[in-house]
Amino acid sequence: MDRNIRTVDDVLALLDGLFAPEADRWTSQGADWWDGFYADRSRPVPFFVAKPDESLVSWVERGLVSGGRALDLGCGPGRNALYLAAQGFAVDAVDLSPAAVDWAGERARETGAEGVRFHCGDAFALAGTELTGPYDLVYDSGCFHHLPPHRRVSYLTLLENVLAPGGLFGLTCFAAGAGGMGSELSDADFYREAAGLRGGLAYTSESVREIFSGLTEVELRRMRDEPGESGCFGESFLWTALFRGAGARCSQPALAAGLA
Repeated sequence: MDRNIRTVDDVLALLDGLFAPEADRWTSQGADWWDGFYADRSRPVPFFVAKPDESLVSWVERGLVSGGRALDLGCGPGRNALYLAAQGFAVDAVDLSPAAVDWAGERARETGAEGVRFHCGDAFALAGTELTGPYDLVYDSGCFHHLPPHRRVSYLTLLENVLAPGGLFGLTCFAAGAGGMGSELSDADFYREAAGLRGGLAYTSESVREIFSGLTEVELRRMRDEPGESGCFGESFLWTALFRGAGARCSQPALAAGLA
């Protein structure tokens, strides 16, 4: 007889176990699955290209996001981390997959990129050790929608712990009703069915706003489709959102003006 639930972490671990083991994409046990995903670099996966998100580029070009320290969650092959480093950010980039981090490191060496450190592991476990805030920007392109519902608690705690006062949080995630990318099951049904996350969770604009209601919305829209010849990545089945944390600082005029 097990009676070992004492803490929130115990509850979260229990809920993790309600999913089929092969569904794990969010803990260190999921690294092997992601390694397999990244094994063939020639696959026609849109975000394998060495191009930053069009939304991130837009925020930088409009002065909404400027230099400082940045954390790239679920960095994959490093496309957004390398872009941020080129814009003057000091970047920590983390991914579960050794294969992805190796690829990102190769890209950094090939381009002579400086100012970016790649970390392999679980961001929840590394926060406060290898991933030491405060960060002026926390950016997530495709990590959040692979978390089961209960791990949003861990995610919000991570943001609270590492985001600088007045810092920015950028998100790209599956949009509900956008053509089949991401499951639209209710949160409760994921636990009733005890199967898996079906490739990720899709979100409505209302749910994104509600989950991150502790932050101030700067922009929330569908990502723009980008043609193959574009220098940016863009797919319209994704939301792209920018939020600002509490305690905004006015020491960066361009940032303050952009958020006014």
